[in-house]
Amino acid sequence: MTSPDTLPGAVPPRRRLPVTPEALRSSLARLPRPRGGFPLTAPTWPGTLPRPVERSTLGAAYDSGWARTYPARFARVLLVEFVTRPGVALIARPKVEGLDRIAHLHEPAIFAANHSSHVDTPLLLSVLPDRWRHHTVVAGAADYFFDTRLKSTLFALSINAIPLERTRVSRESVNRAAALVRDGWSLVIFPEGGRSPDGWAHPHTAGAAWLAVRTGRPVVPVHLAGTRDILPRNSSRLRPGPTQVTFGRPIRPGADTDARELAARVEASIARLADERSTDWWAAARRAAAGETPDPGGPPAAAWRRAWALPGRDRPTGGDSRRWPRA
Repeated sequence: MTSPDTLPGAVPPRRRLPVTPEALRSSLARLPRPRGGFPLTAPTWPGTLPRPVERSTLGAAYDSGWARTYPARFARVLLVEFVTRPGVALIARPKVEGLDRIAHLHEPAIFAANHSSHVDTPLLLSVLPDRWRHHTVVAGAADYFFDTRLKSTLFALSINAIPLERTRVSRESVNRAAALVRDGWSLVIFPEGGRSPDGWAHPHTAGAAWLAVRTGRPVVPVHLAGTRDILPRNSSRLRPGPTQVTFGRPIRPGADTDARELAARVEASIARLADERSTDWWAAARRAAAGETPDPGGPPAAAWRRAWALPGRDRPTGGDSRRWPRA
């Protein structure tokens, strides 16, 4: 029998060559390219001009405005009331003092507190009176809480955090915070700029005072005690224990108040609250009047001496004890 390929006039079938990535690229390279340049081809950048740096949307430039929309605020109310407050009550068992000092205050305020633990923020937010609790923003370090998209979203939603530069002056972040305070939002800020690495208080920056002078809002000094025992810096282990939150008297900036002078007054008020927590109100008031309030920064000594002075300083002693108060 004769094969169809051998019949007179038959056309032999073409052989199919295997298509490989190299062969495909070679074929595409031989295709004619459009002539005429842009917009038929991608534009080129002049070699003599430097390319502009792409503007980051993280850090101090992160826009957290979405976290103050009504859906986000509603979700945060549920989170604070049904997760944060019960969790803080279970872990920190807070005792709140000084609410009578802010009972007459109904306007937005700047709450300036000492800082030694990540527990400080949820603790303070959970004990704020109702008129401020759900209408407060938290100043967070732009280089720590807003360095990734995930962390920025998480902290903006959970605690209504806004980025604030702590290593340099950023007009954008400061103006954003001032605009929010001026628009009726209260602010939680830690003037030390970060958590204490050794348990003692660190010198304050003038950020809270500058915002108060800029907006005319009062500063409420707050002292937090016991949070470092629960979660110290560089630790991820929670150790439940008692805490105390003490509110001081609001400090109102005057028309010609200097921000540095106001910052010194706020720092002195928090030091007095620390002394009051360690002793009693009368002893702390007498020492403050005499200019003898113990420095919450601890003894000016070597690191081992400062560490040795930390244990046992939570126990009230009363009287005229000159020991250092809790930071």
